[in-house]
Amino acid sequence: MLELIKKVVLTGVGVAALTKEKIEELANEVIDQGKMSEQEGEKLVKDMLKRAEESRETLKSQTESMVKTTIDKMQLASAADIDMLKAEIEKLRQEVASQKKGSK
Repeated sequence: MLELIKKVVLTGVGVAALTKEKIEELANEVIDQGKMSEQEGEKLVKDMLKRAEESRETLKSQTESMVKTTIDKMQLASAADIDMLKAEIEKLRQEVASQKKGSK
């Protein structure tokens, strides 16, 4: 019974979207209906919370990877690239100003 409940929740709702409150609410409903003991309910909550966190971490990692790949494909400048260019521009400005002073 416990495995069936896990499968239904994990496939139907999307484990990454589950909050602790929703998981506890689901477990309490099943306990109240007498379909599992409090001990099984606690185990279910712990397991579901662990899986929800793992799913969120996986989703975050995959999203970051996809965003990075997309940015790389678009050939957008990173903050580090922009900082490097600003430093180079400043260096060139100083060289030009120095040359102007030297030629006068």
